Amino acid sequence: MQKYEMLILLRSDMEEEAREAELKKYADIVTFMGGAVEALDKWGVKKTQYPIAFRTDAFYALLTFRASGDTVKELDRIAGISGDVLRRMITKAEEK
Repeated sequence: MQKYEMLILLRSDMEEEAREAELKKYADIVTFMGGAVEALDKWGVKKTQYPIAFRTDAFYALLTFRASGDTVKELDRIAGISGDVLRRMITKAEEK
């Protein structure tokens, strides 16, 4: 299994419990498909470099996990469908 990082930008006007449920959904997908979540860092609401869907700020979160390529494809697919996700980026993380 490869180590990945997923940067997620969520709508900043979401309720706290809805935001937590959205982030938990991605962690659950990783564990359900046989991967392991190493960390979930919540960076909070920050300004974006440019407007995304007419919004100038977003809630940033970084999910670090180990999984297979199929899991990465599923995470990207689910995040692409979600109306609460403004942007997402999944990259391979360096092994230390």
